[in-house]
Amino acid sequence: MYKCLVLLLIGVMGSANANESALEDQIRDRFPTASIDSIVETEIMGLYEIIVSGSIYYVDENFTYLFDGSLIELSSMRNVTSERTSEIEAAELQKVAIPFHELPLEMAIKRVYGSGEREFAYFADPNCGYCRKFDKETLGNLSDATLYLFLYPVITEQSIPISKSIWCSANASLAWDAFIFDGVAPEAQGDCDNPIDQIVTFGKRMSVRATPTLFFSDGSRASGALSLEQLEARLTLTK
Repeated sequence: MYKCLVLLLIGVMGSANANESALEDQIRDRFPTASIDSIVETEIMGLYEIIVSGSIYYVDENFTYLFDGSLIELSSMRNVTSERTSEIEAAELQKVAIPFHELPLEMAIKRVYGSGEREFAYFADPNCGYCRKFDKETLGNLSDATLYLFLYPVITEQSIPISKSIWCSANASLAWDAFIFDGVAPEAQGDCDNPIDQIVTFGKRMSVRATPTLFFSDGSRASGALSLEQLEARLTLTK
């Protein structure tokens, strides 16, 4: 009986692998430049989840139809696609996670608030409205922390020379404040030896896709303009 069950399972797995392989061939025939990350049969009869360049789609086993959108389980109103997207993103971030002190901190603008006993890093674009909100409402009221500010010009090409000029200023921290709060462009030229290009390369390798993005001392991260209460909770948790 046990042997029969094993043979049955092997047969089912072989069939599933064959179906997925056939689907992959059809996808590549139809979309030869597509980067196929995975093909998995779902619990829904005949429906396969395919991940192409990090995006989730659904197709039938004959590759007759492709569905681009959220799959909702109506009994619970659970967004299956959203959950899978979160799982995929978490797995991607785990792959690039590094200890906090392996961040290139020498490329950051260092700021100390109070005792400076809690550490975190902050990737910010000078033309980021959410960064402006975060600096004013959260960092403006922060105490007892050390901040490493990475100039990460990814929103617009205009952010690149501004970031370089901020870094090349006599006081980069004050130059950042003057620009982000008052729109005052730094007087310094951006032709000094600066790490801006290296920061952008590093940030992309670390999958930093938005600003603000924060890295904490336990290796975790958060995106978005956290409130003071949210930031304090994260700093306390990772202390």
